[in-house]
Amino acid sequence: MKSTHEMLASEEFRSLVRRKWTVSVILTACLFVLYYGYILLIAVNKELLARRIGAFTTLGIPLGVAVIVLSWVLTALYVLWANSRYDAAVKHLSEQVED
Repeated sequence: MKSTHEMLASEEFRSLVRRKWTVSVILTACLFVLYYGYILLIAVNKELLARRIGAFTTLGIPLGVAVIVLSWVLTALYVLWANSRYDAAVKHLSEQVED
């Protein structure tokens, strides 16, 4: 068993923190590109988004829906990663710490 101080100083703990930050930063960057890319597209090329793709629908509507759905997908990816890998690693580390 390790003390809390030893666990916090361990390479295993530091590696876990690095992995969490890496996943978080990558998913945050993807979300940033997704949302702000859509906003920039609105600002720069309104004509493209105003193009009709049906009797009552413009291209901007399905692209806006895609932004929302893809943000859910990114959230689901994080939850899957956290549930399958991160939580197991945290549990493993916490079992090694003395009470």
